[in-house]
Amino acid sequence: MKLVLSIAMMAMIGLFTACEEDEENAPEPFANFQYEVSEDNPLEVSFTNASENAESYKWDFGDGETSTDENPVHTYAEAGTYEVVLTATNADGVSTEASKTIELGMTSLLSGEDSKTWKLYREGTSMGVGPDAEGARSWWSLSNDGSRPCVYKHEFTFHADGTFEFNDNGVFWGEEAVFEGTDVVATCFEATAANMVNSEGDDVSAWLSGTYEYDYNKDAGEVTLDGEGAWMGLPQLGTDGESIVPQEKKTFTVEKLEEHDGYDLLVISYFYPDAELYWDFTYVSYDNWEDEPELVTEAEEWGEDLADITPSEMFLTFASKEDADMATIDTVASASTVEFGVENPVDATADSVGKFTRTAGTQYQELMFRPSPEPKDIQFDNFTTVKLDVYIPDDTDFAGTELVKNLEFGFADMSQTESWWEDNEFYLVEETDFVVGEWHTYTFDLSATDVLDRTDLDQMYLRIGGNGHVAGGNFYIRNLTFE
Repeated sequence: MKLVLSIAMMAMIGLFTACEEDEENAPEPFANFQYEVSEDNPLEVSFTNASENAESYKWDFGDGETSTDENPVHTYAEAGTYEVVLTATNADGVSTEASKTIELGMTSLLSGEDSKTWKLYREGTSMGVGPDAEGARSWWSLSNDGSRPCVYKHEFTFHADGTFEFNDNGVFWGEEAVFEGTDVVATCFEATAANMVNSEGDDVSAWLSGTYEYDYNKDAGEVTLDGEGAWMGLPQLGTDGESIVPQEKKTFTVEKLEEHDGYDLLVISYFYPDAELYWDFTYVSYDNWEDEPELVTEAEEWGEDLADITPSEMFLTFASKEDADMATIDTVASASTVEFGVENPVDATADSVGKFTRTAGTQYQELMFRPSPEPKDIQFDNFTTVKLDVYIPDDTDFAGTELVKNLEFGFADMSQTESWWEDNEFYLVEETDFVVGEWHTYTFDLSATDVLDRTDLDQMYLRIGGNGHVAGGNFYIRNLTFE
């Protein structure tokens, strides 16, 4: 019996001894860390160790460099994507790992280690507008063709310290949206404060050369320029829409920021979904600016000078496509359309009329007319006025859509002017004179514009419901007559 008790006691003593040894083993380590990229140097990263139950550490920064510091600060040699691995080891030599992938250098690509200057790309198209990203630059685009040489001289510099600098290099472009009706509209002009007055008489000289601040949100892919007058793209483009006066702050999207052999490319955009308006711009930064293509300073002549006609009569009834009145003018393919020979909406027994359809989903809407059967430059010497009957139905939705109560009838040169809307003659009927619910004859005095003095006009157009939006509508027209 004594022998049995002794054995049992020895077993219990061994068990207690084993438990004491287990309690003396170090706890399992848990590896974890956070990191923060320096605001002053986008390649410098501070690592904060959040490991538990560890006494020693080894960092593998993913670029071939390592460290045994608890909270190291590491500066990478170049931009890139790196997998950082932290190995945490406890007192017993047991180790665990934690890893995170970090992306560095997007800000560096934007600003370089110190600063980087960007200019509009002189190869292909450099800017344009369309309904969305898929249709970018489908409505209009600009290239280095001499039509706007001054915009290719502008320099936009991002500094690594968070400052942004614009240098106009002494020239500016008279954007029609901003400078309409002034002496500098649609021209390259000297960048002086005296010239920087918009169509409303406001001082917009804050858009000239200046230094501001910027913030690049890499995760959101957005750059915010901070400071009155800071801009990139077009001066009037802002975060939520256009403004013909300088703004305090604006944000745009970085669509592309990529390295190439000898240069980097930057594509930015402004998108206004409600207006279905998408602007984007391509900028370049060369390692050696001597590689930049030569600037074209004079545009080649565009189009052709058409033969002249001086008609003694000119009209369209819209009653029939086969009418004899087609001998002088006819409609041409355009955003808005007209259907000839439809029933008069007011009097079914009256002569047929034309149904004017403003196509929904298309921003710029005009129904266009040109001499028929061949385009010609019209000399309007035989006429003093032009008249047009228009019927706007009572149920036209001017409250729930972007349709506005106005009508524009105008003249332009399509054969020799690539952007005909920049040098047109027009008559605008505002809401106070806009008639709804009955046929109304609008009469325009040709001497009130330069129509009678110009010899290059080969197009007429009609717009109903305003511009700059995509709302549709159906209206009726008849008896376009020159007298």
